[in-house]
Amino acid sequence: MTRGSTLLLIHGAWCGGWVWEPLLARLRERGVRVEVIAQLPSAGVDAGRLEDLQADVGRVRSQISAAGGSVVLCGHSYAGMLMSELANHPAVERSVYLAAFWPVKGQSLLDLVGGRPPDWIVGREDGSLAITDDADRARDVLFGDLAPDDAARAHERLVLQSAASFMTPSGAPARSHPCTYVLCTDDQCVPPALQEAMSAPADDVVRLQSAHFAQLSHPGQLAQVLTTMVAGELPAAR
Repeated sequence: MTRGSTLLLIHGAWCGGWVWEPLLARLRERGVRVEVIAQLPSAGVDAGRLEDLQADVGRVRSQISAAGGSVVLCGHSYAGMLMSELANHPAVERSVYLAAFWPVKGQSLLDLVGGRPPDWIVGREDGSLAITDDADRARDVLFGDLAPDDAARAHERLVLQSAASFMTPSGAPARSHPCTYVLCTDDQCVPPALQEAMSAPADDVVRLQSAHFAQLSHPGQLAQVLTTMVAGELPAAR
């Protein structure tokens, strides 16, 4: 891996590229060439326009091509499903799973969470999924280590997610590049025990004492980890 690789950040469900904002300046200060997926097709405010997992994979493929060279992928949460579909992409130097879902072939995200969404996810008749309106519950699950005002602002920015994106089985081709798993030990969204199980195939595991959105609550620590990935170094286990 060369220092010229582009780091491509992929947001998770209900989000957009905004979720990486606290991290970007720290990465650029370290000389990392970084790009962000602004919006995956499966997430947005208009339920009728939401697409599925394969549309999201197509969006990432397009941005990899636009980067014009080798890339390191970092995907948060749901975005692990996308990286798993790109496990044999010739331009991908490494995938970094940030508290992310890592399926085996044939598994959907819904399978990984036990076959039904947890109670803080609201299924809607229009085929979309929403996060609970209960700000305290959302903070407990997603933003537990953010200040209340910051958690409230993040909650307000969440959008709809297509139910179809959670139900699509993974193709999970055999991977051709190394993978790192960044495990968030205080996560109440993707339980640490599940992260431990999913991270078993990883070449290395980094542990951060963080809730689910480490890019918001611990951007400095995460920037250091990702900088070593782009430089082709293995981080010390934490």
